[in-house]
Amino acid sequence: MEFIKNIDLVSLADTAVSFSVAFILGGLIGLERQYRQRTAGLRTNVLVALGAAIFVDIANRLNGHDGAVHVIAYVVSGIGFLGAGVIMREEGNVRGLNTAATLWCSGAVGACAGADLILEAAIGTAFILAANTLLRPVGNLINKQPLDSTSLEITHTVSVIAPITDQKLALRLLESVLDGAGYAFSNLEIKAFGEDSVMIEAVLAASSVSGDELDFLVEKIAQPAFISQVYWTPSTTS
Repeated sequence: MEFIKNIDLVSLADTAVSFSVAFILGGLIGLERQYRQRTAGLRTNVLVALGAAIFVDIANRLNGHDGAVHVIAYVVSGIGFLGAGVIMREEGNVRGLNTAATLWCSGAVGACAGADLILEAAIGTAFILAANTLLRPVGNLINKQPLDSTSLEITHTVSVIAPITDQKLALRLLESVLDGAGYAFSNLEIKAFGEDSVMIEAVLAASSVSGDELDFLVEKIAQPAFISQVYWTPSTTS
């Protein structure tokens, strides 16, 4: 009965504290991701933090601090593969990078908890939450600033098709919706579309645009009866 010899109530109490901290702090990180409906939400972040804590705690118990250091190195590389699974390429945009980075950080918090660095784990959690919340409006503000279109790696074009007789109405509607959403456009082009219609194309100046938000804007522009068709497309520039 080897397991009986390994029972140490003091170590068990220490393990319970480490796992509880990993569970709670991983949950705090996951709550923010779940609220924003990201691919890896509450349970994923909790499991990543808890798993890292378990592995590091095992190494601490069996091999001491030297063993824990080796395990942490494997945790770092292993979570990198897990994060790659949540990164997607969709409609010209790469999505999930922030979620993957958050998972990586959750693993770091769990490793701290497993190594009995409780205060460090708490401080790390605070910084992770700050990066995902406080920096979000700053990034959005920068993304919406007008830029030289030749310097953009990815541009997004909103196209509106309407009858020639309603060209001015369609143009005013497009400009109003984009201005209301805070999107400046670096180029606006009107060209014939068939015999009786025109196509109005607005190239957005923002270098990073949310596909979900553009879908919402397209639906809003398409509501009036005089709009024949609305869609948006991504494109790359040199």
